Amino acid sequence: MSYSLSLPMPSAVESLDRYLRTIRSFPVLTAEEEHDYATRLRHDNDLDAAKQLILSHLRLVVSIARGYSGYGLPQADLIQEGNIGLMKAVRRFDPERGVRLVSFAVHWIKAEIHEFILRNWRMVKVATTKAQRKLFFNLRSMKTHSGSLRPDEVREIARELKVKPEEVIEMESRMGGQDIALESHGEDDGEESWSPIAWLEDHRPEPAEMLAERQIEVLQTTGLEAALGSLDERSRRIVEARWLTEGDSATLHELAAEYGVSAERIRQIEQKAMQKMKAVIGEVL
Repeated sequence: MSYSLSLPMPSAVESLDRYLRTIRSFPVLTAEEEHDYATRLRHDNDLDAAKQLILSHLRLVVSIARGYSGYGLPQADLIQEGNIGLMKAVRRFDPERGVRLVSFAVHWIKAEIHEFILRNWRMVKVATTKAQRKLFFNLRSMKTHSGSLRPDEVREIARELKVKPEEVIEMESRMGGQDIALESHGEDDGEESWSPIAWLEDHRPEPAEMLAERQIEVLQTTGLEAALGSLDERSRRIVEARWLTEGDSATLHELAAEYGVSAERIRQIEQKAMQKMKAVIGEVL
């Protein structure tokens, strides 16, 4: 069953102060109320129930968005992006799994905020893979001093975040210079205004966030296993070689030589397999 969550809600962009006052007036739902609303939404497509779930968790979005104030982006924009993540969480929330929405929604809210930050930073050209994005959002908090990283620290961070030591060094260099500045906002003099990082998010997790991350990890692992299991042997081999290897991934031409077909044919098989996996994962999550 499909439905829209495009519901009238207060906007953080119009007036942030008024928005914060407004969302404080929305009551926090009890576990029973939340379960009832979520059940009505999931089984009856009750959009009023969806609205109640969203409104009661807008304060959660604000709390998470405040952790990203050091990126130089407007707080109102971060909140609005987080609200999109909240809506996605509400749309996917299953009350029968025994998890509160506050825990389930943390992942989706952060994911939208992360994407928004990356879209608005020039450094996005560096953070092109999942591992590099993790490096982008965690490097500052993993440094124990203000100076440059020592070789042993570089190796340890690279090992923990599953990236190459060279990527850690390059990311540190970019985060310490002008290449991490925001794009120009169209000043009259036509020059770019540089805005280096001042603070980053405190990455110490709260108990609810730790629980949510463990639950999401289990769901994602289950979804990935189910998705890979839905593929034929050749398609699975191609996906694993291209995306799920520990070292360097295989190229289209290498796989083409292995199967005696063209690189374009390998690309088509890969694309079809990824679409099928996406559908399977969506059903699991």
